[in-house]
Amino acid sequence: MAVPKKRTGHSAQGHRRSNWKATKPETTKCPNCGATVLTHTVCTACGTYKGQPVSLKDKKEEVAAEEVKPAKKSSSKKAEKEAPKAEEVKAEVVEETKEAEVEEKASETEEK
Repeated sequence: MAVPKKRTGHSAQGHRRSNWKATKPETTKCPNCGATVLTHTVCTACGTYKGQPVSLKDKKEEVAAEEVKPAKKSSSKKAEKEAPKAEEVKAEVVEETKEAEVEEKASETEEK
């Protein structure tokens, strides 16, 4: 193994390291939201890469946007009409239980 005979001086060491420096990272603007982003990386603000959703943050926004859009005229509307919504079912169950409670109270008062 090679061992130096003498120490390298400060000047020679500085000359050797003169081109060893940090460079500025390349940045671009996100096409979706306009935020400054490192090139070839996912946008931290909206979660997209090359205009397509990648992270969960953007997928949630996309799902919310799809819910706002009106449904297409297809068999999905038929399915919606046939299958009652969960909210409607809950409301019906609550009404039935209230009616049953009222009937029980009425029968108790009649017995007394």
